[in-house]
Amino acid sequence: MRTRSGQCALGGDITSVIFGVDGVIIDSARASAGAWKTVLDPFLRTYAAAHQTAFVPFDVRRDYLRYVHGKPRLAGARDFLASRDITLPYDDLRGLTMRHEEFFLAEVHRHGVSPFGSAVTLIRECRRRGIHAAAVSTQRHGTEVLRSAGVMAMFDIVLDGLDAPGTGLPTCPDAALFVQAALRLGAQPKHTAVIEETGAAVTAAQRGGFGLVVGVDRLGGSRLGEHGADFVVTDLGELRLRGRHHAA
Repeated sequence: MRTRSGQCALGGDITSVIFGVDGVIIDSARASAGAWKTVLDPFLRTYAAAHQTAFVPFDVRRDYLRYVHGKPRLAGARDFLASRDITLPYDDLRGLTMRHEEFFLAEVHRHGVSPFGSAVTLIRECRRRGIHAAAVSTQRHGTEVLRSAGVMAMFDIVLDGLDAPGTGLPTCPDAALFVQAALRLGAQPKHTAVIEETGAAVTAAQRGGFGLVVGVDRLGGSRLGEHGADFVVTDLGELRLRGRHHAA
């Protein structure tokens, strides 16, 4: 619940915290937007020529924030194209998202990515107090991005899309993914907090019966409360830990 100061308190019987990767731990928006532009502009140019319409490039600020940011890749690509009155079959959409992942990782390798300072502070405080921490991403690049940002070692466990094949784990936000993370931490969902950025992930965590679900809405307008977040913050600096013991 919100404290009187407007900051959010995390404590009580919470023994573990599950963090999303993109947008929660890692500031990946610039690399992601740039990768979308690299993928979408050639497609839009070809589409415009084939349909004899004007070519309007993808805008890395306006289009990215309005249609793509904070959504699973397929949903973001579909919503952006719908804004241009373009409908593609699933396989074509999937192809665009796979190319985005390739270009995104190329951006990460070329320029690197950085963790949010407030996320690093919170994770360190969790560890100091004996609260276990997991990082979870449905994207295949989750572990690679954490390693590039230099924060991989801060977590007890990491799950990403590469863990999904053959394990029964979902490849999109689903309660089972968060439940598996909690089990690997040795915690029950009711004693675990989930901190996520997308509406789909927040809904999944709420359906999983987690003790606390925090939505991170850095840019505003995500309506994460409507998706089931117990409370919404604009930055992890608004979260405060209380009531847990110090690690030995």
